[in-house]
Amino acid sequence: MKKTAVIMGSDSDWECMKATVEMLKEFGVPHDVRVVSAHRSPGAVREFALGAAETGFGVIIAAAGGAAHLAGVIASMTTLPVIGVPMQTKLGGIDSLCSTVQMPSGVPVATMSIGDAGAKNAAIFAVQILALDDASLAKRLGEYKVNLAESVVEKNEKVRKDLK
Repeated sequence: MKKTAVIMGSDSDWECMKATVEMLKEFGVPHDVRVVSAHRSPGAVREFALGAAETGFGVIIAAAGGAAHLAGVIASMTTLPVIGVPMQTKLGGIDSLCSTVQMPSGVPVATMSIGDAGAKNAAIFAVQILALDDASLAKRLGEYKVNLAESVVEKNEKVRKDLK
């Protein structure tokens, strides 16, 4: 199975991105976590992006806040799918979201929602991409979706019971 890279622009993003790593672990997806900055360590970003496919990565998840150029910069240097996770900021993360989602034609970044939900969804989306070539992972993903649906049924029953 290909690995997933979880890349953050700052160590302050780690608290949120733990949700990504936990989801990857739940699915048994090998991963690597790194902090590199599009602005403070562009050489390290370049080195990572240019060598990512050759080192066994199949998907890259990139989280950044504020200017949030990390996902786009990485996407400009690799043919691997890049998933962007905008981080919360003093502006609520809208600045991060706009920086991540507004990519020029030819340099796509699949952009998740701001913060924790986006971090979790990024992992699930990475699993969906990797499951295209991995039947075992596809089966686990299917089971996850069934369990998700069952949890909604249980919540519905609980709410309806509370109404009586």
